[in-house]
Amino acid sequence: MFKYRINEILANMPMKDYRKTLKVIPEAIGVSANTFSNYRNIKCNEDKDIPHQKVVLLEKIFGLSSGELDNFHLAYKPIRQLLDEYQI
Repeated sequence: MFKYRINEILANMPMKDYRKTLKVIPEAIGVSANTFSNYRNIKCNEDKDIPHQKVVLLEKIFGLSSGELDNFHLAYKPIRQLLDEYQI
């Protein structure tokens, strides 16, 4: 499973749009085609990540809301609970 839904989104495009998208997006977000390919193929269990600014750009390009490009969920506690637990 991939960490980001990029391949899933691309797979749902018509083939002519898919091919054009693979050429347009790297230029639009300011990375090489190889870097974009690496972004697409990051697995969930890897420590690699896409820089946050690039994730935001990709979400906007694909018409997604914040966090919708992620194919994973982070577990975290609210600050109030953390403060109560750590008693610093």
